Amino acid sequence: MSFLKRLLHGLFNATLGPALALLLIFEEWGWEPLARLMGRLARLPLWGRMEAFIARLPPYAALVAFFAPALMLLPVKLLALYWISRGHAMLGIAVVLAAKMLGTAAVARLFALTQPALMRLPWFARLYGRWVPWKNALIARVKDSPTWRAAAATVRAMQASLRAIRKRVGF
Repeated sequence: MSFLKRLLHGLFNATLGPALALLLIFEEWGWEPLARLMGRLARLPLWGRMEAFIARLPPYAALVAFFAPALMLLPVKLLALYWISRGHAMLGIAVVLAAKMLGTAAVARLFALTQPALMRLPWFARLYGRWVPWKNALIARVKDSPTWRAAAATVRAMQASLRAIRKRVGF
């Protein structure tokens, strides 16, 4: 491995890797429940027809539909960064978090609807086949770290304490 490649690999592992892993863990955590929540909207007649239309899209139209939420939320996230730069950090952070939740919900549901069409694109299927194992390995590496294990143990202890308090109080 060349010096530059080792340097970039080390930089990724030290800085971008953990940040990306945390983002991916958030997405993993929210992906299924948010997709189910969005799926409930399909009970509404108009929404259900719209979802049926999206599910029937040809591959490249499905690709556009899949990436649309990310493009539509970009101006909202830029506005949030503007607010943060102007001293409204809490407002900006709240908007970024809300946009992240909304975007994750929309992308999760859209992926469920468009995945069959997207997998008919050879390049997409190939990239997706590489992406999933890479993502899973990165998440596993973070979850195996001492920091993650200590944080998880702390969360479990706090949950046990809350359950004990609720039990004593009668909730």
